[in-house]
Amino acid sequence: MSGRTRASLQLDDIQRGVLSPRPTPYAATYLLFRVDDPVHGRELMRRVGAVVTSAADPVSPLGNTWVSVALTCHGLRALGVPDSALATFAWEFRQGMAARARALGDVGESGPESWEAPLGTSAVHVVLLAVAPDATQLRAAIDWARPAYDHLSGVTAIWRQDCYTLPTETEHFGYRDGISQPAIEGSPIAGSNPLQAPLKAGEFVLGYPDELGGVQSPQPAVLGRNGSYVAIRKLHQRVGAFRRYLRDNATSPEDEELLAAKIMGRWRSGAPLALSPHHDDPALGADPDRRNTFLYERDDPAGFTTPGGCHIRRANPRDASVAGEPRLHRMIRRGGVYGPPLPPGILDDDGADRGLMFTFVGAHLGRQFEFVQSEWMNDGVFFGANDARDPIIGVHDGTTGFTIPRRPLRRRLSPLPRFVVTRGGEYCFLPGLNALRWLGDLKD
Repeated sequence: MSGRTRASLQLDDIQRGVLSPRPTPYAATYLLFRVDDPVHGRELMRRVGAVVTSAADPVSPLGNTWVSVALTCHGLRALGVPDSALATFAWEFRQGMAARARALGDVGESGPESWEAPLGTSAVHVVLLAVAPDATQLRAAIDWARPAYDHLSGVTAIWRQDCYTLPTETEHFGYRDGISQPAIEGSPIAGSNPLQAPLKAGEFVLGYPDELGGVQSPQPAVLGRNGSYVAIRKLHQRVGAFRRYLRDNATSPEDEELLAAKIMGRWRSGAPLALSPHHDDPALGADPDRRNTFLYERDDPAGFTTPGGCHIRRANPRDASVAGEPRLHRMIRRGGVYGPPLPPGILDDDGADRGLMFTFVGAHLGRQFEFVQSEWMNDGVFFGANDARDPIIGVHDGTTGFTIPRRPLRRRLSPLPRFVVTRGGEYCFLPGLNALRWLGDLKD
């Protein structure tokens, strides 16, 4: 792979939201639209093309703020994209997330029949995401984008979700989030782990060689090149249940925090067990230049420090020898919390809707997002743990616990309840800027 020619990314044609990390802290809004009139839908594409900024722009007209736009397969069809072109998109995208529910573990109370309307239905056509450092600037970003969809009677806003991050970068379970991101060849954004070589651009942006030497790009080329696939998921978190589980399985407050670290693979501050195995180190957790510089196979192959079944080792095995070459399943992840925090010390959920808006960005829905979700999150065979599932986001039914490798005896925790419930999601295509203009110029 090292002998292949390095592709030069056309940053001025890639939406900024693909490569740029979100500001810290930040506020964001997801807006979903239905297109009832293809003429108005195409006008929307022309207008948003003037609002979306590219990855080549160091800052947008509103500073560290930007707007992204994506479309579902139903949305592309609503604009008039011919079936011959739609057939060249990834088959998972064409099916949609709801149709892929069983493979993703979205069953039972997480099944599409229980999703928040209109998520997972044919009514969702366009997703507009505005990101800003705070609520005031977010309102300005939405006002900036509003002319793109205002006064278009054939385009209807059908859903909205506001989300945010705290200055501490923590999510509702109390962990620092969004720490690990891949390095991408040709991108001006550095990866978070200097021990890992950049991945080929084609792992994340369509139209470039990927790690296997292949080039994925829907046709015509003007539509597919410089786009990416996106998976958006609304994930409800049962914070009280998670806290109670830790309390019930711990012998002391200190042990409770150790269990929380063993389940996640990091302490609450973001300090990894790999670099601070015995106690939390907030200074390390807050240091982006140090907190992600570690590997597993070289230093901890048996998982005595960082359990093989913990969340971060499942999501990103790094250099570990597992079923599935880790570099082929790497993802760009974005996340923001929604809903009010549960007050500290409360061990019972209060009925409020709180959780995480999760966004995957990549060029391979199947071998990136779906593979990780089905094989690494909801199975344990890949690291020799049979049917064990991810302790935090796995599909649990109260029959399987969590095992912590330890000498002389392993430590087994009680069976895990389900802490995260899927409230809905969508598979989308995030076009390049030229593609947005092409969509706007479609004819009947």
